[in-house]
Amino acid sequence: MKKIGIALALLSLILVLTSCGAVEQAPITAETEGIWNHFFIYPMSWLIIYVAELFNGSYGLSIVLVTILVRLVLLPLVLKQQKSSRAMQALRPEMEELQKKYKKDSKQDPKKQQDMQKELFALYQKNGVNPMAGCLPLFVQLPVMMAFYFAIMRTEQIAFHTFLWFDLGSPDPLYLLPLIAGMTTFIQVKMTSAQLNDQMKIVMYIMPVMIIVAGITLPSALSLYWVVGNLFMISQTYFTVTRFEQQAAQVSKT
Repeated sequence: MKKIGIALALLSLILVLTSCGAVEQAPITAETEGIWNHFFIYPMSWLIIYVAELFNGSYGLSIVLVTILVRLVLLPLVLKQQKSSRAMQALRPEMEELQKKYKKDSKQDPKKQQDMQKELFALYQKNGVNPMAGCLPLFVQLPVMMAFYFAIMRTEQIAFHTFLWFDLGSPDPLYLLPLIAGMTTFIQVKMTSAQLNDQMKIVMYIMPVMIIVAGITLPSALSLYWVVGNLFMISQTYFTVTRFEQQAAQVSKT
């Protein structure tokens, strides 16, 4: 259930961001009112501007570097979340046994349901697993990534600069960047698809399409942010999840 909830939350987030991006919003400044604007979006906007000024006003390069920086800052939380997911995955056979044991009675008898929860809790304690440990890092990451997203949307200077072949403030005329964003999104989700149940694996196909549609209609600065973020996550997943699973498989064979 936790993994389904996380996947649905990520889908909902993309929907919200895409719809919000279509609405014209006032540029963000130090005088912009509101806690969310002043303490979350504005610092991100300031960082983008500051880094751009360090590199001769290259806002495209600034988005690339700040995206990597933000991902590096969040990396310890991501690693903690992945560690918790692996621990929960290791307990899955025992959890499924408990669910089978109480499957018939727990739906009709509240006491049986309580007994099942107690046994699950005892199982978590015995193995030193906190079922909420994987969710909390995610809830910390989301506000940061949302603030960065809106900072790109509302930093006025970005719209007047170019990077590579595209204008940062306009959609990519070649549609190349949105397609790369969609492709890298698919690869990223595919690499973590083992953590989703069969019903939720449709996320692998829905998310890339949504990213491509959003990238075609929204400023290229956002597509650039998605591409860099996805490439970072692909590399991170390979070194922290894929290689870990490969090593674990080799150890189990021996």
